[in-house]
Amino acid sequence: MKKRVKAPFFEIGPKSYLYGDKVFSLAMAAERAANRYQVDVLFTAPFTEIRRISEAVNRVIVLAPHMDAIRPGRGVASILPEALKAAGAQGVLLNHCEKPLNFGRLVETVQRADELELMTVVCAGNLREAVAVAGLSPDVMIVEPPELVGTGKAASSDVISQVVRTIRSVSPETLVLTAAGVSNGRDVYQNILSGADGTGASSGIACAEDPEGMVEEMVRALRSAYDERALKTCRIS
Repeated sequence: MKKRVKAPFFEIGPKSYLYGDKVFSLAMAAERAANRYQVDVLFTAPFTEIRRISEAVNRVIVLAPHMDAIRPGRGVASILPEALKAAGAQGVLLNHCEKPLNFGRLVETVQRADELELMTVVCAGNLREAVAVAGLSPDVMIVEPPELVGTGKAASSDVISQVVRTIRSVSPETLVLTAAGVSNGRDVYQNILSGADGTGASSGIACAEDPEGMVEEMVRALRSAYDERALKTCRIS
């Protein structure tokens, strides 16, 4: 059965900033924060760490950072979807700006993930691309302008609100994560107050002076912002 994520949620992608025991320690910090604040945390693990992390966590949802739309057989150095699932991945991140796919290949890869009941977390770099990707009905969409990735400069509230409205008009069941440039709890708070279902960080965590402490700060801000947003909605209604 495919793993389902619910709002509010947070995604951590250490990319290649960290490896080995440091990545594992970060995943354990994510597990603690997920339990403490009762939120879903997606952890996009390096391929080499998927099994070790997946066997050590309960609340954290482990994603693979990519996969190929191949089937068992020939394919040296390709990333076999069945192998990812066997290693413990519950979903896959696709079409990140650092690992882009053309649209035809993206369609094939999403279909392969759906066959295996792997959660699909698909990236788009702008609204036009987001509309096309939303038509594939992924479980989660990440919308982050490539020019903001890794800069520490987050998107504005107006941009976030427009992104959320646009994606929901195409695929109401798809959860929306807005990120890029998220570097502290304030950025997280603003993303969620602006209407996103989730947010996340890579360099903002991995390059922080205290990465594990930054996980705590960001997930705490996520929980606080979502609860405040829910309270405002109740007052209005």
